[in-house]
Amino acid sequence: MQKLPPNGLPRYRILTGKDDDAFCHRVSEALDLGYQLYGSPAATFNGEHVVVAQAILWPESRA
Repeated sequence: MQKLPPNGLPRYRILTGKDDDAFCHRVSEALDLGYQLYGSPAATFNGEHVVVAQAILWPESRA
């Protein structure tokens, strides 16, 4: 595994968006790159749709 994420991406990221197929693909793509889920996802309703957030962490940054 690389010490740093590819393409200059940060070690810690929080992905947010509408709870839909596109969001699930974004999380899946990050996992395919080597990120790991960090903590539980969060969800809220903004009056129109559910908005979700998931933190991800590059594994080498865990101490």
